[in-house]
Amino acid sequence: MGRLYRFIRYNNMKLLTIQAWLYSAVFRFRMLYTRSDRLPHKWGQEGEESPEEATIEEYRYAKRVAYAVNHVCNKTKWESKCLVRALTAQRLLRKKGISSTLYLGCGLENGAMVAHAWLRCGKMYVTGGNGSAYAMVDKFRA
Repeated sequence: MGRLYRFIRYNNMKLLTIQAWLYSAVFRFRMLYTRSDRLPHKWGQEGEESPEEATIEEYRYAKRVAYAVNHVCNKTKWESKCLVRALTAQRLLRKKGISSTLYLGCGLENGAMVAHAWLRCGKMYVTGGNGSAYAMVDKFRA
């Protein structure tokens, strides 16, 4: 009950936080129960990038989205790693008409190949860092 009270009392982004929680659940469910060849069809235009220019208002909203998504995904009961976070942020930005690019990459960590996803809006990296340690495999403009 205390957590609910603190959420209502101190959270200035209630709607954004609830949307981030719902979208992260939806994307995690899709990743678990959808065939992998059907997943990328709703991620955006494959092979295209969004412009590197954005307005101050878009950057402000992207920063709020980044905070909400990372805060929510750190506390979910399900696994919310980089792809779930990037897709959630991409959807929240798309709802406001803000263009973004989802990047998929792979790299080596401790001799094993690992995958990573990150999201860029303008010149700002919203989730997943800048991906400099990973080789880009594909990109999707939303």
